[in-house]
Amino acid sequence: MNLVFLGYPGSGKGTQAKILSERRKFAHLSTGDMFREEIAKGSELGLKVKSIISSGKLVSDEIVLEVIENKISSLKQDTIFDGFPRTVEQAEALENMLEKYSRQVDAVLFFEVDEAEVVKRLSARRSCSCGRVYNVLTSPPLKEGVCDSCGKTLFIREDDKPDVVSKRIDVYKDLTSPLISYYRIQGIFHIIKADKPSEEVYSQIESVLVKVGV
Repeated sequence: MNLVFLGYPGSGKGTQAKILSERRKFAHLSTGDMFREEIAKGSELGLKVKSIISSGKLVSDEIVLEVIENKISSLKQDTIFDGFPRTVEQAEALENMLEKYSRQVDAVLFFEVDEAEVVKRLSARRSCSCGRVYNVLTSPPLKEGVCDSCGKTLFIREDDKPDVVSKRIDVYKDLTSPLISYYRIQGIFHIIKADKPSEEVYSQIESVLVKVGV
């Protein structure tokens, strides 16, 4: 079983992917997480990605596909592709990759949420170099501006700043509109109302899994 989770940055798809991976033992592939690992390492790829993300642009297909194929080649369990693909070209490339391992995309879940809510959610996000992330509105640290886990100072990621978030949304819409149509035609596209409490969102995901026979 292979699922694709789509939605604006901050729509909650990553949170739900983590919950599903814990409860159903899915592998969770997030290009964002993989790139952040490279950035934290200070690798050549990480520095390149950091520059691209900070400007509100998307990482090139060539870089994304290279990272994804490396992961796919070693996976045997059910998988969630979190935020990937973002274009029809990437979707076709993913299908070709999966076909090599006798796999396919079984369902695409689009996490629908108002754009203004996305900006609000991401602008409230605070990150720590240790990897922990907080939301000052819903899950703030015990001490303002300080990580509960390691005591380091929290910061706002460049791609969480309001002006960059708005730019990311515009870029995302331009690129993914054709992708949504592509998956609708295939009959595997499902809308998740992502402005609900977390457990209600997860219940919608489980309903989709039942429909596709999981």
